[in-house]
Amino acid sequence: MSQDQLFKLACTKCGRINYWSRKNRKLVERKIDIKKYCKWCKAHTKHKEVKK
Repeated sequence: MSQDQLFKLACTKCGRINYWSRKNRKLVERKIDIKKYCKWCKAHTKHKEVKK
């Protein structure tokens, strides 16, 4: 069974879920925090990993 698992990325400004990604949970234990484009805020904002 693969350790790669899907997770959601939500905008920290508006809270909407804009992206899905995957990570290897054995190698990466911390929560992902990436600057991505939010089409509702119309700006590059921080996106954090949220629960499914």
